[in-house]
Amino acid sequence: MIKIKNLGFIEWGLFTITLILLLFGLVMIYSLDLAQDNGFLFFKKQLIFACIGVALFFIFSNFNYKILKTYSYWFYLFALGLLFAVLFVGETIRGTKGWFALPGFQFQPVELTKIFLILVLARFFAYRAYEIKRFQTIILSSVLFAPSFLLVMFQPDLGSAIVLFMIWLGMVLVSGIKKKHLAIIGVILLVVFILAWFFGFKDYQKARIATFLNPASDSLGIGYNVIQSTIAIGSGQIFGRGISLGSQSQLNFLPEAHTDFIFSSLAEALGFLGASLVLFLYGFLFFRVVRKIKSIKGDFAVFLVVGILIYFISQIVLNIAMNMSIAPVVGLPLPLLSYGGSSLVVSMIMLGIISQVLIRAKYE
Repeated sequence: MIKIKNLGFIEWGLFTITLILLLFGLVMIYSLDLAQDNGFLFFKKQLIFACIGVALFFIFSNFNYKILKTYSYWFYLFALGLLFAVLFVGETIRGTKGWFALPGFQFQPVELTKIFLILVLARFFAYRAYEIKRFQTIILSSVLFAPSFLLVMFQPDLGSAIVLFMIWLGMVLVSGIKKKHLAIIGVILLVVFILAWFFGFKDYQKARIATFLNPASDSLGIGYNVIQSTIAIGSGQIFGRGISLGSQSQLNFLPEAHTDFIFSSLAEALGFLGASLVLFLYGFLFFRVVRKIKSIKGDFAVFLVVGILIYFISQIVLNIAMNMSIAPVVGLPLPLLSYGGSSLVVSMIMLGIISQVLIRAKYE
């Protein structure tokens, strides 16, 4: 058995890769702050949250994840309460009412919702592992997922809503869904998208999707971000322009360079080689986890790890795709790299949970 009090029990390979990615993010945020007259405010805040995140990684790596299973529905209800409250008392940033304004920083409850949704779906599918062939089970899982999705869409935060949807869909797929049920889901999703296009999406969200197909159609408006992002990536070439030397990011041509478009900033500064190294680190991190999944004991633990992997992969792919103009701009941070305390802390908690699961699989 694992001695929970012993902080030496962590998955050191996972932690090392995570720490390297954190350092990449801190270096990029520091370099971007060099061009701002803000006293390195973003860097200082991110450094504080990185330290908090590392501490939480150690704590959750030594915390019995089975306790999270016991209270998963209560955690999820708490998250739904926060999502509901933020619609009334939240702060609006870039058109999205999704932040609680706290002294010195903002808290984004949707980030906490992502981990609680994973917990509740992992428990749901673990208890119904032998019922997944029934379409009613899939419907019930969607009833669990739908409230968080709808509340996030009301903010509106399309990017986070897509990630929540990908978490649900990904966990449904790995649970062993029948092909005919998958086809039914596909038809339902098509109908829902058509209805959302005409009755749900805001005008600017429709414009983002339309501009994604042809950014030059509004090069000084909605298409501006995408165009500047691709210019930044291209200007980095093979070896990059160097830290704090990129014209697009340092001269403020690239909007949201420290958050949504930090990958473009990194590619401009470190070039193809630097960007490839970051992608390799993400890939190697996931490879280490995936190859150990077979050793994990218990359906809940397996679904929990798979759900966390789906979260990371979805958010990474969507962020980089919108940076490279192969997906609409939906406003998502790049895990472990982008500026933002809520995303960073929750990502570190998730990785700490994975570390705990892998450690228990090894020693129990």
